[in-house]
Amino acid sequence: MGASKVDFFTKQQNELANVAKALSHPARIAIVQYLAKVNACVCGDIVEKLPLAQPTVSQHLKELKNAGLIKGTIEGNAVCYCLDLKSMKKFQDIFKSLLEAENVKPICC
Repeated sequence: MGASKVDFFTKQQNELANVAKALSHPARIAIVQYLAKVNACVCGDIVEKLPLAQPTVSQHLKELKNAGLIKGTIEGNAVCYCLDLKSMKKFQDIFKSLLEAENVKPICC
């Protein structure tokens, strides 16, 4: 089988694309913002903070977890979520380097 399109890009470019895709839904941004605000592992509170059904919130949490932005631990019958700070720092650095002034040329269209 032939090479997939992701094979033509760097690991960092593919990782950044996955994170951007995970953050491409406003509900996921709201979840990340909420987890950052409470700065703790949260079990059921997320569903109460969003105007979405529990299965929908669970799907969004799954996407964020797959992208490496959050972690989940099982506590009894519940899964508790928090930000994966190591991954968040890594992606923050990638975004920052993407937008640094020295990478942007002052040529306008």
